[in-house]
Amino acid sequence: MHSRCRSITADHFYWPKMRRDVERLVQRCVTCHKAKSKLNPYGLYTPLPMPSIPWENISMDFVLGLPRTKRGRDSIFVVVDRFSKMAHFIPCHKSDDASHIASLFFRDVVKLHGMPRTIVSDRDTKFLSYFWKTLWAKLGTRLLFSTTCHPQTDGQTEVVNRTLSALLRVIIKKNIKEWEECLPHVEFAYNRAVHSTTNMCPFEVVYGFKPLAPIDLLPLPLQEQTREEVPIFCFQNKHQKKITFEPSDLVWLHLRKECFPEKRKSKLMPRGDGPFKVLTKINDNAYKLELPEGYGVSPTFNVADLSPFLGEQVIESRTTPFQEGEDDTTTPTEYPPFHVTHRENKDKAAPTNEIQGPLTHSRAKKMQQQVNSLLAEFDYNISENVILPKYCTLVILRFEHEEYDGPQGEEGTHSTRISLLAQDETTYIQEEEQISTCKFGVPV
Repeated sequence: MHSRCRSITADHFYWPKMRRDVERLVQRCVTCHKAKSKLNPYGLYTPLPMPSIPWENISMDFVLGLPRTKRGRDSIFVVVDRFSKMAHFIPCHKSDDASHIASLFFRDVVKLHGMPRTIVSDRDTKFLSYFWKTLWAKLGTRLLFSTTCHPQTDGQTEVVNRTLSALLRVIIKKNIKEWEECLPHVEFAYNRAVHSTTNMCPFEVVYGFKPLAPIDLLPLPLQEQTREEVPIFCFQNKHQKKITFEPSDLVWLHLRKECFPEKRKSKLMPRGDGPFKVLTKINDNAYKLELPEGYGVSPTFNVADLSPFLGEQVIESRTTPFQEGEDDTTTPTEYPPFHVTHRENKDKAAPTNEIQGPLTHSRAKKMQQQVNSLLAEFDYNISENVILPKYCTLVILRFEHEEYDGPQGEEGTHSTRISLLAQDETTYIQEEEQISTCKFGVPV
């Protein structure tokens, strides 16, 4: 408006600061304001309350003008969560009043997500009715209505309505009156798609995971599986050990309390039984056992309840066997005789029989018995003020090595003799034991 008036004036006149004067004249012209009034972009938008949790702040609207279905529905009641962008599409009638819409809302939304704090909607006659306002006023929910000047207040629901219409057009091919049967599939597809605002699908925002789609249930070849499954599978088997049994193997059976209540009535009763014979291998994790009569349970058990039977091990008792009529305090302990000589006769004393071969467990036990026999002969009452006696209490193990040339073709052998010497050096006890014999530098 200013430019046109300035151009007309410039064709006939000119004076300094003519542009400024023309603009001032036009701004103060009453006729121009009345005849050329328009909507000005004044005023800043007031944002809606920012939601913090899902389904606390929602918006709702209607999709009207749809073909009438077999059940007589011709409209869709759309409810959208402003936080997660999840939506519910509820078929309804265009003639439903506010009480019926409230019944649908409680049946399909409140039972799943609870009561909302705020509801954003347009100024539909159902939302402006006395029943609707009174109902939510009693429940403490705040109603936020859009205005004619700012219809974008409910713009989120309007965008969902356009997306819903596009999805229905894609799915419905022939009979357009079957849109009600397709509505659950459309709702699932919408809530599973990634939203541009959150970069996540609504299901993932609300529930924390993305539900399975039909394509996820299709069997895929092993080479086409995603690489993400491999580390997860390895992590699950990190603390597991693979063990297999063959038929006729003997195994121990763990008695679970839920499977064998009679055998686990007390904490002091055995927790295992067996060994039992494996009859059949069903797979790597299930085996059928040969159970005795009276168990009353299925003979098939998981591999976690089984452990291999390695045979019975007979261990020689390290204590004196119990005899009838005696106890440990009266049972005498007999040790084999020990050869004792004086130091001056040590050169004359020689072993009567020299033991050949390595130092085994039985020979080491025999040496221990000989040392105990030596210590048992000492009198520990000769000194009262010291912890250890002054004489004949310290036994020194002296290792003497002898090397000599062996037969032709052998590097050499060596034997080790162990000498026991008392502390007072009055007696000399010598016992010979060959520890090992080396041939070609390798123990045999």
